[in-house]
Parts: sequence; C-alpha cells; structure tokens
Amino acid sequence: MDRLTYIGHATTLLQLGRSSVLTDPMLRGWLGPLTRHGPRPPKSLADATDLVLISHLHRDHLDLRSLRRLRGKAPMVVPHGAAGLAGRGGAEEIHELGRGETVSIGDVEVTGVPAKHGGHRDGSRGVEVEPLGYLIRAGGRTAYFAGDTDLFPEMADLGPVDLALLPVWGWGPSVGAGHLDPEKAARAVEVIRPRLAVPIHWGTFYPLGLRRFRPKPLADPPHEFARLAKRAAPEVEVRVLQPGDETPLEDG
Repeated sequence: MDRLTYIGHATTLLQLGRSSVLTDPMLRGWLGPLTRHGPRPPKSLADATDLVLISHLHRDHLDLRSLRRLRGKAPMVVPHGAAGLAGRGGAEEIHELGRGETVSIGDVEVTGVPAKHGGHRDGSRGVEVEPLGYLIRAGGRTAYFAGDTDLFPEMADLGPVDLALLPVWGWGPSVGAGHLDPEKAARAVEVIRPRLAVPIHWGTFYPLGLRRFRPKPLADPPHEFARLAKRAAPEVEVRVLQPGDETPLEDG
C-alpha cells in the first residue's frame, strides 16, 4: 500500500509502488543548539530506503552524519554542484539535477523544479548551489516535495499532483525570507491544487530554551495551515501528521 511517514522536519519516507523515497534525511537528535523533540527515526531506514532526495545544502537538510547512517545503500539525487559534498555522506551513486531535468532510478522518476531559497551551505559563506524541489513519480502517483522554498510563479505549473509535501515553519519563533509560513503554504495549495497536502518542516527541532516561553513550541503552524488551506482550496484534503506518524495514500 502506498503510504507516507512523516519522520520529522523535512524528512519523510514516501512509499510509492515498489519503491521508498527518503527526503532530506535529518536523523540525529541535535544540530548545533537545536534538539529533536518527538520520536527518534526508525533504525530500519537504511534498509527501507530505495532512493534519497536532497533539496539543498543547508545543514538541516543535507546532514552528513545522517547520510552516513544510511550506509550508502540507496542512490541519491542532489542539485547540480552538490555531489561532492553529499558524497562525503557515503553514497556510492549520486545523480545531479537542475531545474526541469529528469532522472529515472529503478521505478522512480524524479524531476527537479524551482525553489526560492538560499543556496549557500553556511549563510553567505562556502559553496553555493541552487536549491530544488522535486516532482516524484512512481506507482501511478505524483508527489511534490518542496524542500525549503518561498512562493514562486512556476508553482502554477506543478500540478496536477496527488500529494504535496509543503513546509509551513522552521525551528524558531519566526521564519524569514525563503520559507513558507502557514499563510503562504495555503496559497501554494490554492495554486497547485493537490489531491492531498501534508505540512512538514515544523515542530521537530527547536532550541531547548524555547519551552520556557511556549509550552508547546511550534505546534500551531500546521493546524493554522490546515485552517487556511480549507478556506483557500476546500476540495484539497489536508492531513496533519505528528512526527513519527504515517498515513495511507489511497484515493479519497
């Protein structure tokens, strides 16, 4: 059965047909001052993953320690220019894509699509690579994984898709340029019109001290997104998954 598991942050495991696709794996319990809240990723991911997608170079999306946990078993798709860095995570087979380019790996077809987001590894320092989102086609379904992005005009050309994985927040009390918040993500749903939309990139990593100011840090954005998306595109189903939850992708 086709299904989606929301592992946390931008990490999802998407089962389509005979293939499992893992997005932006961030699998450890901390990243700098940020700590993971919620369940740990399953240890079986290395054996359960047939393909890994990396959207951009930021450390919460391309994490070398997390990639090493996958033991290099699965092929990887990365934006043009990212193979050298991503290869340090141990993958033996890496495919670079640009906007509009498509690669077929096993039963999965992946197309690079635009993403409006910063491309440097560390702020304005280090290597810069253009970020991507991805259209994933397998098992007779099409899914859109946005990575990190703001709204961009070409979103109107992405549909139709069965599933849209849309970021709705980040790891702090606010989000800056180059990100979707609940309002912008609802506008993305209105433009793309997926059959099913699932909010990601929220509530998994945040500074430990944030609990002093918010009893349930970063728990509101996905529900605000669901409320706004229902108003903007009532025919689109929205499912809010907690980190660790999974859902079938059967037709509604």
